Amino acid sequence: MYHANTNEIKVWDRFVRTFHWSLVATFAVCYLTEDDFMSLHVWSGYIIMILLALRFVWGFIGAEHARFSDFVYRPSMVWQYTRDVLLLRAKRYIGHNPAGGAMIVMFFISLILVSISGVALYGADEHAGPLAVMMSGVSESAEELLEEVHEFFANFTLLLVFIHLCGILFESLLHHENLLQAMITGRKKE
Repeated sequence: MYHANTNEIKVWDRFVRTFHWSLVATFAVCYLTEDDFMSLHVWSGYIIMILLALRFVWGFIGAEHARFSDFVYRPSMVWQYTRDVLLLRAKRYIGHNPAGGAMIVMFFISLILVSISGVALYGADEHAGPLAVMMSGVSESAEELLEEVHEFFANFTLLLVFIHLCGILFESLLHHENLLQAMITGRKKE
């Protein structure tokens, strides 16, 4: 069991941490299985959609730092914060900083688009899933477009993961704290 130092505070609740690591695992499974293990790919995609729906609700009713109101900032604040990071003078935030909040919004949008296009493609290509009836009979060019959209957003999400990891590393060094550990323990220094 983790024992907190007296100068640490709880930031990330159990739901946020479980969501985060579950999303990491299911996205990895989805990305790596692609065409080779369609059933696993599809079910992992459905799990991602469920996780996103739960996290969306938690963004309104969850703990302080889990709420959208705590980490969704105006674009001007995101740009100012990003500039301050590059100048090595960014303010430290207990919860998500403006760039981290923007990253969460981009993850949500990208994962929603990859999920919707995936369900539509599954219906068109495999004649299965919740959109099978609606997508049956679509043209081959429409099916190819769906596949391109699905692959684009899957790869875009992977790019966001890479940027996210770089941001975590940079912020950890800039503010002398282990943000990876914080997402495991839920605690950060005051």
